[in-house]
Amino acid sequence: MAMTITSPAFTANQRIPIRHTGEGEDISPVLNWTGVPAGAKELALICDDPDAPRAEPWVHWVIYKIAPTATGLPEGIRAAEKPDNPAGALQGKNSWPTIGYRGPLPPPGHGMHHYHFKLYALDAALNVKPGLDKTQLLAAMKGHVLAEAELIGTYERR
Repeated sequence: MAMTITSPAFTANQRIPIRHTGEGEDISPVLNWTGVPAGAKELALICDDPDAPRAEPWVHWVIYKIAPTATGLPEGIRAAEKPDNPAGALQGKNSWPTIGYRGPLPPPGHGMHHYHFKLYALDAALNVKPGLDKTQLLAAMKGHVLAEAELIGTYERR
């Protein structure tokens, strides 16, 4: 069974509710997943926007060291390096650069942006500290990715 990621807040390739954007409450959406491989030691998630008007995607969320037994993330994870829930997880820097989730807030009139929530199942527990950025996390995960799943949501400011 392939690993999949979904959200009750929005379906694949559909609009992310304003509640989860910089124009709303700016809180992380509920995410659910299935099909984590049996050999997974931990999970990591990165959310970014490749439509941002810059060379690299704009990073909205970096969260890692998620237990492989977790079946998702709750809504509104606290913006802290070591959030209370999920237990043991660490959060890194987004492109603002702050810690934790920051929702969609593309430039007004820039068109539709696509937000990629990428879940990674890892074959090893990473020996890392809180506060990593996307580049640092991807470097630490290199050679350890067992499976990936992706959920894309959209958002446009007028």
